[in-house]
Amino acid sequence: MTTTTVTDLYPSRGATEVAVPRQDPVVWGSPATPGPFPAGDLEAFERDGFLTVDQLLPDDEVAVYRRELERLVTDPAVRADERSIVEPRSEEIRSVFEVHRISEVFASLVRDERVVGRARQILGSDVYVHQSRINVKPGFGAGGFYWHSDFETWHAEDGLPRMRTVSVSIALTENLATNGGLMIMPGSHRTFLGCAGATPKDNYKQSLQMQDAGTPSDEALTALAGEHGIKLFTGRAGSATWFDCNCMHGSGDNITPFPRSNVFIVFNSVDNRAVEPFAAPVRRPEYIGARDFTPVR
Repeated sequence: MTTTTVTDLYPSRGATEVAVPRQDPVVWGSPATPGPFPAGDLEAFERDGFLTVDQLLPDDEVAVYRRELERLVTDPAVRADERSIVEPRSEEIRSVFEVHRISEVFASLVRDERVVGRARQILGSDVYVHQSRINVKPGFGAGGFYWHSDFETWHAEDGLPRMRTVSVSIALTENLATNGGLMIMPGSHRTFLGCAGATPKDNYKQSLQMQDAGTPSDEALTALAGEHGIKLFTGRAGSATWFDCNCMHGSGDNITPFPRSNVFIVFNSVDNRAVEPFAAPVRRPEYIGARDFTPVR
């Protein structure tokens, strides 16, 4: 039996925090790679690590996905499913994972060329869904997510070897400056921050509600924010933000009366398939970190 050893280019969860320059391209495709993004948009993505499409979906399509989101979060069977994460304070559903498998409506969105076509352009290959979920931030106290790099977690706990993964957050409600919107540090995707501290067993059960392991120090965040600044994303329902897996990002609490809901899809290159976790005792469940590498068609 042959065992393949994968070099760990991005060490994390050790005794000390470490900063490592990015070892991978940001845009893996060539300017000639066909898809919805014009070349100028890919250049902006390369520079900043993110790109916003002001109206990916028209209002009538947004309404379809909003109805499906409401159906899912009010379905008792979905609430009882382990793929649903409940807000600790309000006891309302915060997220539903693997939504492209639960719902054919959201599965069709994953297959939409406006969505998957952009992922192929950025990653330069066929792609599969590493993770999908709907996020619901109801008003009056829905919690935020602390600053983190998704890749740090996906590498440490899911075994993604390289930075060849891209996320898209599609707004299903208006994203205001006040209702807990996404914040990103532009340019932070060029530095990998390996966090200090070992990964607890079954860390995902806590981290999906409140991130702890895999969070940077205040000193590191201060340095990154001082160098790169912070961009807050606002926009109408139907807008979308594409962002690199290593962007330092987070979101605040929503204490307004105005809910914020979105669908979040993570595409990974078929050439970057997950191996064993680099810094965790066991794999996370497949509904969080997929092990089905079938390309999206």
